[in-house]
Formats: sequence, C-alpha cells, structure tokens
Amino acid sequence: MKQPLLLASTSPYRRSLLEKFGIPFDCASPNIDETPHPDESAEELVKRLAQAKARACRKEYATHLIIGSDQVCVINGKIAGKPHSVANACAQLAAASGQTVTFYTGLCLYNAQTDTSEVICEPFHVHFRALTAEEIQQYVAREQPLQCAGSFKSEGLGIALFDRLEGRDPNTLVGLPLISLREMLSRQGIEIL
Repeated sequence: MKQPLLLASTSPYRRSLLEKFGIPFDCASPNIDETPHPDESAEELVKRLAQAKARACRKEYATHLIIGSDQVCVINGKIAGKPHSVANACAQLAAASGQTVTFYTGLCLYNAQTDTSEVICEPFHVHFRALTAEEIQQYVAREQPLQCAGSFKSEGLGIALFDRLEGRDPNTLVGLPLISLREMLSRQGIEIL
C-alpha cells in the first residue's frame, strides 16, 4: 500500500464494513461539531461533516489517506437523528411506517500528504411497510436501536420492517458506501484486489 489508511470514526459498524476489504487501517475519533448549519440540506450536511471528520485527523496522521463519513436519515422531509430513547425510536418508526425514508451518506477520502480530497453524497432509499404500534414496540424492545439514525439496524432484525431497499450499495445504509470508497481508493493507487 502506498499510503497508510485511517478511518476517521469510532463507529463499530463502519470499522466492520471497512474490514471487508482486508487491508490494514487505523481508527481515530475526529471530535468535530456536527451541528447543522441553518438552511443546510441533508446532502450538504453529510458532505461537509464527512470532509470535516477526515480533515480533523490530518495533524496526527499527516501521511495517511483519511476516510471520513457521515449519515443522516430523512423522514417526511425532516432530518431524523439518533433517537437516544425508546420513546423517540418508537416515534421515528411510526413516522417511517408506510413511507420511503432516504439515508444520505457523505463520504470523503482525504489525502493528508497532498491536502486534497474527494467528497460525495450517496443516497439510499428504504421503503417501509405499514407497521403496527405493537410491531414497532416489539422491534425496539428486541433490538434497542437507540444509537442508530432512523431507529433500526438493517443488518439485523430491522430488515423485517421493510418492503424493499433501493440503492447502489447496501453498505451505504449501514454507514460506509464501500463501492464508492473502493473507486476512490483506486484513484489514489490503492487496489483492494
């Protein structure tokens, strides 16, 4: 590998996804302010935060290619954050019931040596089936998705909430679009295969 790789995230989900590539990488916490700017769209927000996360690690990892990623869930035109409580998770899932919910995942590959970056936003659409209040309560009690945007874990029992999924890469829904990342790494001279 030409340059060492860093994942600017402490998310166990993103770490697990990046491990699929079978290449060495380090992880670091970017510690940035993730407050949305006034009138900032979901797409603009995740692109800005993905780049900010990657750039936040540049001093300690000046020779690395740094991966930054951020994701938001949009339900009925509004950004839905992590629920943090059972009541909020149930409310998010009730709002998503029978709806198409869009996840926007920002991805940045920042080259700390050249101070250049490539940034994209990849959407992924989740078509929820109509859910009863009892199904929502059972799901939240069983999977406890309190730290997950949208209040579900698609890699777990959350799949039972959907009619269908629509997007380029199912890894995007978990938080790291690997198909796009592989393309970015290739442009930096890092081949996965």
